[in-house]
Amino acid sequence: MKKLLYQLDTDALPAVFDNVVGYDGGADHITAYGGITPANVGPLVDGAIFTRAPKDKKHTALFVGGSNMADGEAVLKAVRKKFFSGFRVSVMLDSNGSNTTAAAAVAWLGHGRPLQGKRAVVLAGTGPVGQRAAVMLAREGCRVAITSRSLERAQASRAAIQTRFGVEIEAIEAVDNSGRARALEGAHVVLAAGAAGAALLDEGAWADNPSLELLADANATPPLGIAGIDMMDKGAQRHGKTVFGAIGFGALKIALHRACIARMFEQNDLVLDCDEIHAIAKAMVG
Repeated sequence: MKKLLYQLDTDALPAVFDNVVGYDGGADHITAYGGITPANVGPLVDGAIFTRAPKDKKHTALFVGGSNMADGEAVLKAVRKKFFSGFRVSVMLDSNGSNTTAAAAVAWLGHGRPLQGKRAVVLAGTGPVGQRAAVMLAREGCRVAITSRSLERAQASRAAIQTRFGVEIEAIEAVDNSGRARALEGAHVVLAAGAAGAALLDEGAWADNPSLELLADANATPPLGIAGIDMMDKGAQRHGKTVFGAIGFGALKIALHRACIARMFEQNDLVLDCDEIHAIAKAMVG
């Protein structure tokens, strides 16, 4: 029986990236829909859950994507509301690659070392990747702060994280390099999650920071988010600190995305979101 994946994208044009990785993850056929909202997703879910016999439902799966995480979460909620009894299929949420990217970065940051009790700062942490990374770091026992150029935006993201996941984080306004350097005082872990090509921290702002131990930069588009880190770094030592670049942990991100797709075709009741994808990433790095 064919493994059918339905790509439900909240953007007008479904992401080619997610489509390619879906095939590489084991889907035999992918149908991609754009412009998906909670209001129009219902009939698509009905088509997925009512067509195959119970033993065959694991061969149908749903992937929720798009660039806006809040929109993706709303669609996921609407999808799950349609499920009942055995009438369900596995579903994965990865808006803007937020879950898989954040999970890969945090899994490598925590590989072989405890993060419990450490202070972690997510620079530009109000976007999809930053918010998910903040949650995962908090789940690892870190005291987490997110920064933004706007305190109002940082506080709104903090509230959204607390409401959705029940974790407490700190919101910090940091409008420039010096403000972000101050935010790192006393921090042990920093993850940069800014937009592509957005330089967040110069090398001098972290090289001599006495408390910093671990750094990761999710930006692979020059200029990088954290100057002095190479995008290929994978546990490299720089200025006495362990650092990861976007390509360095990006191989895990791609492998993780593929692995999640493959798992959805093993059973019909998986819901792969932040915590579930984080757990799979940790298992993949050992």
